[in-house]
Amino acid sequence: MRGLRKADRLTERRCSVDEDTYSALRLTRGWVARDAKTSVRADLEISEGRISTMLVGNELGEKASGKAVSFEIDLGDYLILPGLLNAHDHLEFNLFPRVGSGPYQSLAEWAGDVYHPLRSPLREHLSVPKRVRLLWGGLKNLLSGVTTVCHHNPYEEEVFGEGFPIHVVNRYGWAHSLGFEANLAEAFDRTPTDAPFIIHLGEGTDLKSQEEIFELDRLGLLGPTTVIVHGVGLTAEGHALRRQRGVALVWCPTSNVFTLGRTLDAQFLGRDETIALGSDSALTARGDLLHEIKDAYQWTGLEVGWIYSIVTEGAASILRLRNGEGTIQEDATADLIAIKGGNLTPAETLVGADLEMIELVLVSGRPHLVSMQMAKRWPAEMLAGLEPVEIDGVRRLVRAPVSWMLRETKKAIGTNIRLAGRRVEA
Repeated sequence: MRGLRKADRLTERRCSVDEDTYSALRLTRGWVARDAKTSVRADLEISEGRISTMLVGNELGEKASGKAVSFEIDLGDYLILPGLLNAHDHLEFNLFPRVGSGPYQSLAEWAGDVYHPLRSPLREHLSVPKRVRLLWGGLKNLLSGVTTVCHHNPYEEEVFGEGFPIHVVNRYGWAHSLGFEANLAEAFDRTPTDAPFIIHLGEGTDLKSQEEIFELDRLGLLGPTTVIVHGVGLTAEGHALRRQRGVALVWCPTSNVFTLGRTLDAQFLGRDETIALGSDSALTARGDLLHEIKDAYQWTGLEVGWIYSIVTEGAASILRLRNGEGTIQEDATADLIAIKGGNLTPAETLVGADLEMIELVLVSGRPHLVSMQMAKRWPAEMLAGLEPVEIDGVRRLVRAPVSWMLRETKKAIGTNIRLAGRRVEA
């Protein structure tokens, strides 16, 4: 495996804290997703933030390594899935209500209609400190089982490092869009050659949105590392050019429908396309990544295994992640979620999941979210630092400074705090 990126070094540093507690953990008897269709009864041993050993079948209960296991947690009635990947969010905008009264013909038309920072509700929400708003965005993702998110704005190193609820991709290049970026070529050239260059493009239904992909190509910025967010305006010719250049898409269905009145045509979705799923922010989206998963499946009727892939391994490939994100395998980062098991496949379970079903989230092998029932299975020392939060009646313990976040937020917008549309209380 190649050298670790900076975010991984931060994760390693975080996992070295209280090493005796977190260095060797065994999750026993859970049903572990091997892929979208199959799960197996397995024990997972986690060491220093990674899955060190996976024991299946006759190996269950065996001693996995020479290193003593600090704790064993019985997950016998749970399905264990890889942590989800959210390929597109604007983390600082998730306390906001949806704004606008579309459908609009383009991103520019929407922005011109809604961007009034001196008027309510933008005025109050923008007065919440940005650090606090970014943390709320991380918490929104954590609650929905996301363990890695791609933030479409500059990487905020002082916020996204140690102490942030989830991993934030930090090895990428980005530009907002053709219409809102003065130095596109410079942004592209700054991007490492093996990292994604991410840009909003084709976010509209008008002729200008249709032509944007051809303009990006004329600028020499359309290539195998380019990742287009939205792409609703692309014509058949535009998609043909995208495929020819090896360009990936990030699909944000509920955001598209709210702002533009439609989303990507089903003919441009499916196994032959290189696509990841993104939630976008609360300014335009319906909620969190679980909403996007459910709506993507219900609206298109596409095969559940493909839906599963675009928030796990497929998304990791598009984002050029290098530590086994989106998989459950030995030596992969131990980013895992647990959902009450049933008779469904991993993909079928995921497309039907909601906030209440996410009962455990591990980030680099450390519990960052537990349900009140799940907490009874864990020793107190492993839950140290978690704080309670209630989202529309669903109560969880989370690794985030919730009480401080609420205090700072109430100063600006009062007690009616909503995270991606859901009521927040402590």
